Amino acid sequence: MKITKVEVFRLPTANSRQNSPIGCRVYTDAGIYGDGEAGMAYGVGGSAAFGMVCDLAELVIGMDPLGTELIWETMYKKTFWGQNGGPVVFSGIAAIDVALWDIKGKYFKVPVYQLLGGKVRSRLRTYASQLQFGWGRVGVSEHLWAVTPEDYAHNVKLAVAEGFDAVKIDFFDRDEQGRPLNFLDTTGFLTPKQLKMVEARMKAARDAAGDEVDIIMENHSYPDALGAVQLAQLAEKYRILAFEEPNTPTAQTVEYIAKYTKVPIANGERLFSRWQYAGYFGKNLLQLAQPDIGNCGGISEVKKICDMAHAFDVGIQIHVAGSPLATNAALHVECAIPNFVIHEHHTCNRMDTCLGLTKYNLQPENGWFSVPEEPGIGNEFLREAIEKAVMYKMIE
Repeated sequence: MKITKVEVFRLPTANSRQNSPIGCRVYTDAGIYGDGEAGMAYGVGGSAAFGMVCDLAELVIGMDPLGTELIWETMYKKTFWGQNGGPVVFSGIAAIDVALWDIKGKYFKVPVYQLLGGKVRSRLRTYASQLQFGWGRVGVSEHLWAVTPEDYAHNVKLAVAEGFDAVKIDFFDRDEQGRPLNFLDTTGFLTPKQLKMVEARMKAARDAAGDEVDIIMENHSYPDALGAVQLAQLAEKYRILAFEEPNTPTAQTVEYIAKYTKVPIANGERLFSRWQYAGYFGKNLLQLAQPDIGNCGGISEVKKICDMAHAFDVGIQIHVAGSPLATNAALHVECAIPNFVIHEHHTCNRMDTCLGLTKYNLQPENGWFSVPEEPGIGNEFLREAIEKAVMYKMIE
């Protein structure tokens, strides 16, 4: 079996400049195809990821798609910029790698998790992610962006009412008037007024959640180490499960933050390979690793990171913030590893921007996900969505 061509596309959504998925479809001479996704749909840089998938596709034409290790190393070592690369390189590798695992599962007529060692668990505990953006109904774009403590409490109650026993919230992304904070607001020591605002929101969320619901505190790497320590000390008071992305991730600064807090540190969506994770694991600077399959080299690389984490007693929560295709890929890896902790279900996967892109848009039931049982990853991009692509290229 050989790879004959690769279709690369960027799909339109309601906000196509800031949140449009970058996907690929890898075709074979056996009539089997597989789909993958590059994890740079949001923020700035999506067009670069699109270009990287196109460039990497040229390297794999004619290769055996079942040789995922050989193809991964070829993409990593033959590109010059792959080694110690960043999100663009590893997003490009990821898209093709996930598509190859999809092909492999279909070829052997089994779900991908069977090829990763089989299920360790059948159901995956899930948390409602990014509640500061709201928690509306599936397919409804009107979400309440939390500003007041009452807003935070409202969004938490919506998730808990659906059966979630864990949520994630950024308490420090907007001011009390609802204006987005910028780097001047979040850098350095935080003011008493800022800390009072954060604590009021945190307390409201905890009161709404009750004692039996876990809360993860998100910070999107906005603070630096100085402010992160102040936020971490607040978090201890409200029994925060984990402090996610407390600052721009460097091993040295995370080590400083960890000295001053008992709250477990979660990090990983801005770490892009096993080599970048190694320094954190070696110094026990992470308690919850969060590699993103879409920007961390795909299933091949993320499975290696999960196994490495297991040797250091580090838990795993795959970072999931892509299209519904990314959800399927994450579920296959998470169910097959012993050190899984919890699955992320992003509020964006409930908005209308996620509809009409993929064959399935899986949703958890009562805060738990089941694992897809179809061959491959169990999902694919819709042909009608690909035909509306805002960027498109076929590599043969």
